Amino acid sequence: MTLDTLTLGQRPKGRTALSARWILAYRDGGHHLLEDGEIVIDKDRVIHVGQAFEGEVAHRIDLGEVLISPGLIDLDALSDLDTTVLGVDCGPAWAKGRVWPQSYVERGPYEMYKPEELAFQKRFAFAQLLCNGITSALPIASLFYREWGETVAEFEAAADAAGELGLRVWLGPAYRSGGMVCTAPGMLEPRFDEARGLSGLDDALAFIDARQGQHEGLVQGMLAPDRVETCTEALLIRTMDAARDHDVPVRLHMAQGQMERDTVMALHGTTAPAWLAGFGALSDRLIAPHATWATEADLRLYAEHGVTVAHCPLVFARSGAMLRSFGKLRRMGIRIGMGTDTAPPDMVLNMAVGVMMARMAGDSIDEAAPQHLFDAATLAGAEALRRPDLGRIAPGAKADIAIFDMSDPLIAPRIDPVRTLVLGATGRVTRAVFVDGRLSMRDGEVTGMDMAAARRRAQAQFDGLRAKYPERTLGHPPEDEIFPPSYPGF
Repeated sequence: MTLDTLTLGQRPKGRTALSARWILAYRDGGHHLLEDGEIVIDKDRVIHVGQAFEGEVAHRIDLGEVLISPGLIDLDALSDLDTTVLGVDCGPAWAKGRVWPQSYVERGPYEMYKPEELAFQKRFAFAQLLCNGITSALPIASLFYREWGETVAEFEAAADAAGELGLRVWLGPAYRSGGMVCTAPGMLEPRFDEARGLSGLDDALAFIDARQGQHEGLVQGMLAPDRVETCTEALLIRTMDAARDHDVPVRLHMAQGQMERDTVMALHGTTAPAWLAGFGALSDRLIAPHATWATEADLRLYAEHGVTVAHCPLVFARSGAMLRSFGKLRRMGIRIGMGTDTAPPDMVLNMAVGVMMARMAGDSIDEAAPQHLFDAATLAGAEALRRPDLGRIAPGAKADIAIFDMSDPLIAPRIDPVRTLVLGATGRVTRAVFVDGRLSMRDGEVTGMDMAAARRRAQAQFDGLRAKYPERTLGHPPEDEIFPPSYPGF
């Protein structure tokens, strides 16, 4: 039998045995490479890992030269059409529509996408995650093009999209108490509306109460206050209290850039992690992308309070920034999970860039080995989410697995499969994904979606958003001045 005999988007009926050249199996507290082994899935769980299963099965599929891996866990998963790529080579941010100009604020900020466009972009992004071997995701989207925060309506659509496509998600609309306004070239000023932020938190909690556990548990809740410089002390205190009461994680971007450092220092006289520590808002529930600007003292606070760093090396490497360093944080005992936070949401490529940037930052070969990044993308993400049934292939674990094609002709010759995957491939060799025992992706196809048509729609929607950038850029320059081409036209 082959994977083609299974129905896309459904759990196979009866026990399903999958054999492969390599299986990344969990035992004795860590991953181990099992050669020429077999796993058996029954409903939503793995019931066997090892040599050939002697019990009865309904399906036995030999996958051949593949690596069966735990599904990857993305703690900062892009869930919109990536606007950060516009600014990588087109800066500074204040001149490129990434910060609201005063004229735009006076006009009145507005939603640049229609509700159906917001729903589509999440569905499209979720499909892209599955195509890259990601089975668990904490979605992230930009608020730069929003009227203020994210809405409950779009997240209700997101929850249904995750259930229909078969992606495990932690969801909660992002909220904030403030934003940055550009008053003159290079002059950024924070503006706050605390009541609006607290109202956004209330909406997020109502969403969690209504949607937590839906779609057979694929949908879970999280609290997602926006970037730390857009939050007030009262908002963060209430957020952390609510996270404890509702038993959900919190994700907050901090220690990630110069603008944040300058703003928080001006407002509070210290760094963001130190500010949060001062009113008890650091905890092991907190997932904090990206730590690229964390000081030594900040990192000690992370270690002391059990904060998880969501490491997204690709998006920062594009602009010449890096975590300093992966090995150092591990030595300090800081949990490091992985995120993508950009397009494409390629976790394999992120692991590769993570290895390279760590070594450039001074980590030894052993400190920045591919398997350490793989642990971050699986085991550490599961620990951050308090889900010991994820991020591993073991009896009793959830049947969330990714199947990577190691016979791809462009990655020959092959060595150790994990090193080969991380250092010699990308997520495009993801052949199939099971989530909760359900075949959610096979050969680039996701149930209920025409991927080619979705790709065309995504491009048209992105082009429409880009055309609106002059309205929200200081001085309102034309689009081709904001985003000049790499080469002049012929």
